[in-house]
Amino acid sequence: MKRTAKAHWNGTLQAGSGKISTQSTVLNDTQFSFKTRFADGVGTNPEELIAAAHAGCFTMAVGAALTQAGFTPNDLDTQAVLDLDMAALSITGIHLELTASAIEGIDNAKFQEIAEGAKANCIISKALNVPITLTATYAG
Repeated sequence: MKRTAKAHWNGTLQAGSGKISTQSTVLNDTQFSFKTRFADGVGTNPEELIAAAHAGCFTMAVGAALTQAGFTPNDLDTQAVLDLDMAALSITGIHLELTASAIEGIDNAKFQEIAEGAKANCIISKALNVPITLTATYAG
């Protein structure tokens, strides 16, 4: 299986602009620029897309791991916070903040174990070479 995305850029770093599109067309000529990446411009940026991909992948991995362990997941919500070191121009880590509603038959200790396993084993986590931390809040 292959997934594709494409980007186009025109101009200098600070005055130029670009467009990003994905195979699914969820992003279709979506604007990105210096301002969307390093300030507060309208559009997206590569780091935001990495955080979104990580939040989605991890949350699905938690759901899959819960199901494989014999539990029926309810609401799972994740925010991924990507840290970008502007001086080094480097992603220094991602923090996943998971909140889960009560799930029948599972206690907090087992939930934490499953969440940690999902953090380590989701496809995006395995693709990244940065520290990944997790805070999992369980309502059980």
